Amino acid sequence: MTERAGRKEWVALGVLALPLLLVSMDVSVLYFAVPFISADLGVSATEQLWIFDIYGFVLAGLLITMGALGDRIGRRRLLLIGAVAFGLASVAAAYAQSPEQLIAARAVLGLGGATLMPSTLALIRNMFHDAAQRQKAIAFWSAVMLGGISLGPVLGGLLLEHFWWGSVFLVNTPAMVLLLAIAPVLLPEFKAPAAGRFDLLGSVLSLGAVLPVIWGIKELAAHGFGGPAVTSIVAGLLVGAAFLWRQRTAAYPMVELGMFRNRAFSGALAANTIGMLALVGNAIFMTQYLQLVLAMSPLKAALWALVPSVAVGGAAPLSTVLAARMDRAYVLGGAFLLGASGFVVLTQIEVASGVLVLLLGSGLLAAGLVMVMALVTEAVVGAVAPERAGSASALMETCSEFGGALGIAVLGSIGTAAYRADLQLPVDLPAGIASAAREGLPAATAAAAHLPVQLHETVLVAARHAFNHSLNIVAVVGAALLIATAITITAALRGTAKPADTVHQPADLA
Repeated sequence: MTERAGRKEWVALGVLALPLLLVSMDVSVLYFAVPFISADLGVSATEQLWIFDIYGFVLAGLLITMGALGDRIGRRRLLLIGAVAFGLASVAAAYAQSPEQLIAARAVLGLGGATLMPSTLALIRNMFHDAAQRQKAIAFWSAVMLGGISLGPVLGGLLLEHFWWGSVFLVNTPAMVLLLAIAPVLLPEFKAPAAGRFDLLGSVLSLGAVLPVIWGIKELAAHGFGGPAVTSIVAGLLVGAAFLWRQRTAAYPMVELGMFRNRAFSGALAANTIGMLALVGNAIFMTQYLQLVLAMSPLKAALWALVPSVAVGGAAPLSTVLAARMDRAYVLGGAFLLGASGFVVLTQIEVASGVLVLLLGSGLLAAGLVMVMALVTEAVVGAVAPERAGSASALMETCSEFGGALGIAVLGSIGTAAYRADLQLPVDLPAGIASAAREGLPAATAAAAHLPVQLHETVLVAARHAFNHSLNIVAVVGAALLIATAITITAALRGTAKPADTVHQPADLA
């Protein structure tokens, strides 16, 4: 009979939520702080981009490495090492005296985050052996991760109301100290008994594959189709092929490629990537719509953006209840259809609609996609042997990073093209202002500020209507993508083992 978790394990789950919440918040907590940092440190436009992006680049590039390392040296040990790095880097970032110091500190924060995220999920696999209990624990994990991303801007705004910009980093340190104090008491240690030597060459190749692809996708989103972005993506894919070859031939591979023969595992990774693409792609438009179309202050916009998270709170537990009663493939397909219904609502939004239509659409989308995240996370972790949980968790998080980057690139590019096609500017507008306005709504808003009042309003109205049109088009594409995914994923995963029936034998993955 499968051992069931007791009170200690559920309390330990709360402990694991602490680093997960902080790591996920660190993605978005800088949104309001950048103007203050720029004024204080004299940050250039290029340095500002690196302050934002270096955290995600390092995090994405090292996830596979850290997942494999945790399997070998112990997941609790890696979690504690990461907590030390994350806490110290937070202090360094808070008191940075130059842009270069802040970029370096953010890089170390990314390294710490790469150790924390797969460790938390892998430890859940070790603490919750009963499938039904593990489903509930992973649903909680998924809600905390997505909630942290939403909470980051709000926390940043509140801190900046009362403290200096360094407070958005310094808030991490007491939480990490608390984690270091209580984790050794509550969390079990686990490492794979026969993991073998750490594959240093494989680690270098994984970094060389992930970083250029992520960077190239972001460059495509920012600057369109161009040589450097395409070259970077191609180079990353070539290194990725070398990484796969290394994993096939290495005596002790970082990633057991046999895992991908499990339909539940590979299908869940694909579903996770598409879910993050839709979630992040919509978040870009929602943030701009609240601030630039509805003219809300950043803090007010962040607070309104939290409203869809209310739906998220009940969606993750609901997914576990439904998955216990029917084939998980049907629940996953239904979750994608629920997310698609949110996009359908957004196709009907107009500038005069106000905030309610936006919140309804975003709430349905968030509810559906958090159900997807909870289900695919359980599928990934439950489909592999316990000693492979670290590597599997890292692969899932890496797919999340790719999905987020694709959301920005694909949906962002479609939105930009639709915006430019619909934008109707006055014929007598100065060429420089017209060129800036065609770049997007933020640039149009900034450019219009230099115009006389009447012309200012004309440009703003035109830009807001064009942006609204672009949101409608993106919503149509998003709805079609999620409906197609619902059909495909249901057909592909139908009849795969339920969590309770999954066989966790290493031989199955060889």
